[in-house]
Amino acid sequence: MKITLFGSSGLIGNKILRLLENDNTFENVNVVSRRPIDLNSEKCNLKILDFSDYSSYLRVIDGSEVVLAAIGTTQSQVSFNKKKYREIDFGIISQAVRACKEKNVKHFSFVSSAGADINNKSFYLRLKGEIEKEVELQQIKSSSVYRPSLLIGRRKENRFGEKIAQIIIPILSFLMPDNYKPIKASDVAKAMVNESKNYRDGFKIYHYNKILSYC
Repeated sequence: MKITLFGSSGLIGNKILRLLENDNTFENVNVVSRRPIDLNSEKCNLKILDFSDYSSYLRVIDGSEVVLAAIGTTQSQVSFNKKKYREIDFGIISQAVRACKEKNVKHFSFVSSAGADINNKSFYLRLKGEIEKEVELQQIKSSSVYRPSLLIGRRKENRFGEKIAQIIIPILSFLMPDNYKPIKASDVAKAMVNESKNYRDGFKIYHYNKILSYC
């Protein structure tokens, strides 16, 4: 199987990449990046992408049966500029899924967020809801939305508030509704990789319990 991965440098994306490198199901892995990165496996192919150029998306996913996306940014990374935040989060996923539709990709899977809702007052959760709606509208043969809440795992960048939350919130998780319980980034990655080997038709949304069932 040939697969394309967007977001390999992120918390979930990097764990997906490690799994794909060691899984014989995937003979060819396109790793999409805006800049050169070192890859550890001969079956991984670096694809430099101009995220503002739609034809670049068509090029990097060409021939892939499956496309996985774990793209995202933070308010601080874009200097709290909501327009730029939207350009990254919505822009990349919307162009990627359009390219998937045009190139007849069989399965598209991406990371959203618990609480995503197009009618939410929160800018972040409303935007995630808009992204999900855009993916659903493209009607890929099989598409999956993963909605984790707080992710447990070590990031490359320093997020002090998140580090504190990763210590405190798991202790209180027994009080939380299942969909909002913290979850290991590695479990989300495992679920996305495992599902991509045996995906079902249609548009699906996976929360905490369903994500863990795929691990």
